[in-house]
Amino acid sequence: MNAKGKGLNTVCTHIGELEDTVHKGAVSPLYMSTSYAFDDVDVKRYPRYFNTPNQEGLCKKIAALEHAESALIFGSGMAAVSTALLAFLRAGDHVVLQQTLYGGTYNLVTEEFDKYGISYSFTEGWQPKDFEEKIRDNTKVIYIETPSNPLLTITDIEGVASIAKKKGIISMIDNTFASPVNQNPIDFGIDIVIHSATKYMGGHSDICAGAVAASKEQINRIFHLAKNFGGSLSEYTVWLLERSIKTMGLRVKAQNENAMEMAKFLESHTDIDAVYYPGLTSHKDHELAKRQMKGFGGMLSFELKPYLDASLFQKSLKLIKSSMSLAGVESTVLSPSQTSHSLMSPEVRAQQGIKDGLIRFSVGIEEPEDLIEDIQNALAVVKNTSKTSV
Repeated sequence: MNAKGKGLNTVCTHIGELEDTVHKGAVSPLYMSTSYAFDDVDVKRYPRYFNTPNQEGLCKKIAALEHAESALIFGSGMAAVSTALLAFLRAGDHVVLQQTLYGGTYNLVTEEFDKYGISYSFTEGWQPKDFEEKIRDNTKVIYIETPSNPLLTITDIEGVASIAKKKGIISMIDNTFASPVNQNPIDFGIDIVIHSATKYMGGHSDICAGAVAASKEQINRIFHLAKNFGGSLSEYTVWLLERSIKTMGLRVKAQNENAMEMAKFLESHTDIDAVYYPGLTSHKDHELAKRQMKGFGGMLSFELKPYLDASLFQKSLKLIKSSMSLAGVESTVLSPSQTSHSLMSPEVRAQQGIKDGLIRFSVGIEEPEDLIEDIQNALAVVKNTSKTSV
């Protein structure tokens, strides 16, 4: 089936599916083999070469969702990030990266790139001019993340992509927080789109995977490095991910709606100091988010008033889980300073505005009134404890 002209949920459900020619089953068959014939075949298949039947089907689906020519899938989001970056960078090259960045990506760059002789610069902000100011003669890649993890900053995708094209630089984006449902960066001129497919693509907190979508030429370049790094997925995980993506449009739509309700509730609450969500009109980049996003996503973050214990608040939640990762159908919270951004120094976290009391909230598909009740009850516990300890 050709994805052109098809709606989101049709693409999620049908593009890339494999036909069960033997039993006529309604879902893609699972090909578990790690060994395939090499004589008298059109394709010499091998799992590490990303070309088994299930791998190829899933890549077609992800490429269609991101309006790309081609895609590759990886064993994790960081495998996708590292392979994409290193495919376009070598000793003597320079990369410009957004200041507000996922902690794992920041750690990859600061711990590993010096060993490869690759220099790097982090922007002072996330406006197009901030990226242009950091470009050098040897800059080969500009890397952005929007909405960013965990403060939901919004970067002008088209503005950055335009600068990159003008300078002959490859542009890359981590599109994980938005998902292909809410944002398609290739439509705004970005070259390479990266996902932690563990998150909204998987959506059930039971899959670890990564994805890259781009032109056939760029994916071919990434492939030649990827096959040497060996970051492929098991066939069963590939099959599960293809299955999970079928409901991504429905899940993310529900998460968008819930996150908006939760953001409005938290913003109006007297015990909340700040809320970071691009769907709020109070968000400094709300108008930009409206221009480049179809929905504002299921992620937000917030800070309690200083007199409230953020750690105790998280422990007091009963329905919302205090848990690592994000984007599952269940709502979760975590402290970025202790988890996703713990590899950053306290000084770097402070520069990015990540306070120890910041709480990242991945909103699930539960009824919003149940989530609100859970938060109110947890706040009551924290306030009562504070009064008792005085």
